[in-house]
Amino acid sequence: MKNTIKNLFFVFFSFFILSCGSQNKESFKAKKMYESSNLIITQISENSFIHTSFKQTNDFGNVPCNGLIVTDHQEAIVFDTPTDDKSSEELIQWIKGKLHAKIKAVIPTHFHDDSLGGLMAFHKNGIPSYSYVKTIELARENNFVIPENGFNDSVVLKVGDKEVMAKFFGEGHTKDNVVGYFPSENILFGGCLLKELEAGKGYLGDANVSAWSDTVEKVKKEYSHVKIVVPGHGEYGDGKLLDYTITLFKGQ
Repeated sequence: MKNTIKNLFFVFFSFFILSCGSQNKESFKAKKMYESSNLIITQISENSFIHTSFKQTNDFGNVPCNGLIVTDHQEAIVFDTPTDDKSSEELIQWIKGKLHAKIKAVIPTHFHDDSLGGLMAFHKNGIPSYSYVKTIELARENNFVIPENGFNDSVVLKVGDKEVMAKFFGEGHTKDNVVGYFPSENILFGGCLLKELEAGKGYLGDANVSAWSDTVEKVKKEYSHVKIVVPGHGEYGDGKLLDYTITLFKGQ
């Protein structure tokens, strides 16, 4: 009888520990802060928000596109612009009006318009942009708005008292895709390099599919303690998105 009680206690305790370990995403209850026909803003942690805008495509329909806002002490940094200037202006005004925050920088994570399509709106509002040097090169080649400040491999910026970083780990979705990281909350913005669970491979017109898995392996190794992972499209989650993306492109 004692052994049975011990066993039951062990099973219950193990379940409790496993449940607590899987609560990373749920420890903060996400809440929608703003919604219009062009833009949705969702708070996912104490100091981080996903902004979602939309891009009409021939192959995939009206695609929701994610970016990330991180804040500290009434300052903000934005990863990826909404898809156009109108939605970007909407986002800028919301950050200023509702968060009462000064936007210190915008960081496009690659050269496609779901990453820098609204860059002109940020520039018109006096907000500096930073990107990997290859993104500047590709934006220029494609006659897109060009980010103002280039970095080689990585950049670290301050938002309030906290650090925010962007880093290039290798090719995948594009030749220039970087990821963003907010260490104080262990949040990774993967942009279009990372896929939501159960997603397909998406647009591959500028991709290096043979390098994709290896690149994400490097990201996983660098940010082994990540708690929240935000992909360029679809639902955010945890480190499982890294594993899913690695498997999706393995052996391509």
